[in-house]
Amino acid sequence: MTAEELKSGYVFLLDKPLDWTSFQAVNKMKYKLKREFDLPKKFKIGHAGTLDPRATGLLIVCCGKFTKNIPEIQDAPKEYWTEIKIGVQTESYDTEKPEILHQDISGVTEEDVRETLEKFVGEIEQKPPVYSAIKIDGERAYNLARAGEEVEMKSRKTTIHYIKDIQINFPLVSFTVGCSKGTYIRSLAHDIGRDLGVGAYLTQLRRTKIGDYKIEDATDQFLNNDFRFESL
Repeated sequence: MTAEELKSGYVFLLDKPLDWTSFQAVNKMKYKLKREFDLPKKFKIGHAGTLDPRATGLLIVCCGKFTKNIPEIQDAPKEYWTEIKIGVQTESYDTEKPEILHQDISGVTEEDVRETLEKFVGEIEQKPPVYSAIKIDGERAYNLARAGEEVEMKSRKTTIHYIKDIQINFPLVSFTVGCSKGTYIRSLAHDIGRDLGVGAYLTQLRRTKIGDYKIEDATDQFLNNDFRFESL
């Protein structure tokens, strides 16, 4: 890898660690690349699709002239390995906030869960989580929510292409979901719990595919403090 190759265009497939923001991962990459390849201050770099801090998995980072491909990659279908916990909720729909509204799940059967999951395959309406990066009057929704302000999220259409590899070990349910751009898996978890009548929230999320890019080809070594790009 050379500075000229990076400026001409390069794609990195990162396995984003837990509790990193996508912004932090890109900044770490940018700092290392600029330092080790003496790149200009205005060197272009960006990610092709945000991944929540509480999620892990595939984060695509484009450099140089390949940044023009970011919109195309963002529009590609996504795949996630998902784990939810039923019978309880959180305000953030994931593990960022503590559990609330515990409910008895003794009446919920495996058949109930599978039938409910099947209902969500196809085009659906969903509301993004209040704790999301969507802007409302120029301000991020999560900033408003954390400040204690009431936030009204508008419903939007999205598509669930498939739900497969379902594993049920009450109160945990895991599955692989393929979906369109703009799908919030946290909202999907919340809506599944609502339809089951007992609540649910997202406990684990790992992005495994974006279009033809796969997590098997990704690495987290670029984010390690001791990694040097010359070793590639």
